[in-house]
Amino acid sequence: MTVVLDQLKNSLRVETTDDDIQLQNYIVSAQNYLINAIGEDDSDNTFYSDSGNASLFDTAVIAIASGYYLYRTALSNQTAVPIDLATNSIISQLRAKWDVWHQSLTGDSNGI
Repeated sequence: MTVVLDQLKNSLRVETTDDDIQLQNYIVSAQNYLINAIGEDDSDNTFYSDSGNASLFDTAVIAIASGYYLYRTALSNQTAVPIDLATNSIISQLRAKWDVWHQSLTGDSNGI
C-alpha cells in the first residue's frame, strides 16, 4: 500500500496542484475499496506489502483512483461507470491469494 500522490498524478498526466487534496482522498478511497473487496491485512501489513501482492494492489489503487477522478459521476445525473475488467481481475487474483494467506495464518478455510 504505497501509492503516493505523485504516482497517481503521473498516471493521470496532471501537472497542477489544484486537485491534490481530492486526488489524495481518491487514493485512500481506492485503498479502502480494495481492502473491503479483498480482506483485511494483519497488523504488520504482511499481505499487502508482500512483493507479489504489492504491485497488483498499487496498480488497482491507481486504476480505481483514476476512475474516481476521470468519471466523477457520483454527483451528476450521468450513468455510473463500473470498475473495469482489468481491475476486477486484479481484485479476483488478490482475493484468492488473500484466502490462501489468511488460511495459513488462522487455519480458517472460510476466508473472511
